[in-house]
Amino acid sequence: MVGPWLEEILPELIEFRRDLHAHPELSFKEFRTTDKLVERLEAAGLKPRRLEGTGLTVDVGEGPITTALRGDIDALPIIEETGLPFASKNHGVTHACGHDVHTTTMLGVALVLHGMHRVRPLGGTVRIIFQPAEETMPGGALSCIEQGVLEGVPRIMALHCDPRINVGQIGTRIGAITSASDTIKIELTGRGGHTSRPHLTEDLVFALSQIAVNVPAVLSRRVDVRSGVSVVWGQISAGSAPNAIPASGYMAGTMRCLDRDAWHDAGELLDDVVREIAAPYGVEVHLEHTRGVPPVVNSEDETAIIEAAARAELGEHAVVLTPQSMGGEDFAWFLADIPGAMMRLGTHTPGGEEYDLHRGDFIVDERALGYAVQVLAAAALRTIRDL
Repeated sequence: MVGPWLEEILPELIEFRRDLHAHPELSFKEFRTTDKLVERLEAAGLKPRRLEGTGLTVDVGEGPITTALRGDIDALPIIEETGLPFASKNHGVTHACGHDVHTTTMLGVALVLHGMHRVRPLGGTVRIIFQPAEETMPGGALSCIEQGVLEGVPRIMALHCDPRINVGQIGTRIGAITSASDTIKIELTGRGGHTSRPHLTEDLVFALSQIAVNVPAVLSRRVDVRSGVSVVWGQISAGSAPNAIPASGYMAGTMRCLDRDAWHDAGELLDDVVREIAAPYGVEVHLEHTRGVPPVVNSEDETAIIEAAARAELGEHAVVLTPQSMGGEDFAWFLADIPGAMMRLGTHTPGGEEYDLHRGDFIVDERALGYAVQVLAAAALRTIRDL
């Protein structure tokens, strides 16, 4: 059981998390966060390795690496509205996605496992990755991989706060747990003119509307519907007068998908479909399609390890089935190389107010931090025992 090893350091972890929450940093700017982690890990006798710019890794134990654990460390460009005594001191930046909890969880796991190792060798090594820039596309995971963080690593596990799940529980799912996410930006240009003579113009407002309606419709017939392909527009703008056809217009949105192969195929198809739909109207198409991240697809074996650890540490009813999310998550890049799984960490106080991610008023039940450390430390130990 991990619990007894956690009790002594839990108050320190809570303070560490509150300090991170008060000093959030945006993607690839997590310099203070990186320094604080290095300082605490070195004080414990560990030897962290800084990554280029921000972020770090640390190996705990000795012998072959049996698993990696990943925690993301960046915050969001959102104004905090929680009113907490440790609210963000960096105006316009806040940990509205729970990455302060993720970061501190991984610190706690490192300290717990290192404490165990000093008493009795673990018999294996756990690599902990403190990853920068999850909130950017295509994500800081790619930079970490390029710097060799997965060398010698057979599997990887991670967590994400979930305000829909009660504290003391975790959510799991085999297969796709998050969606692929691409950004689509389209600018149309053509001859403008009077709305009484559209035949003398390239009616790009009409062309924009056809793209908006027909791109999702065509993809739904050209890609397997079970893959969950979804194109949703968030911006459409053109014109300034009701009787004038403008010479330019703009639209932007996202394409999401729950299947890795379908994501690749739909991405290639989307570009062609946009141009084919626009072609009859004579407009010029400027398309910027940014491939984001693939879906996070949890493996059966690693999901089972997390579930067994959670039940052993928190009780039989600690594991719930989590729904698929259409949000993107760059942990998927790690899973493109090795098997692994991400768990959802319950942060909702039963009977309390409900919050959501990426909002300025997002608050977590701090008890979740201790539960997260217990589950992931126990999961890591199970990978060592299975050697």
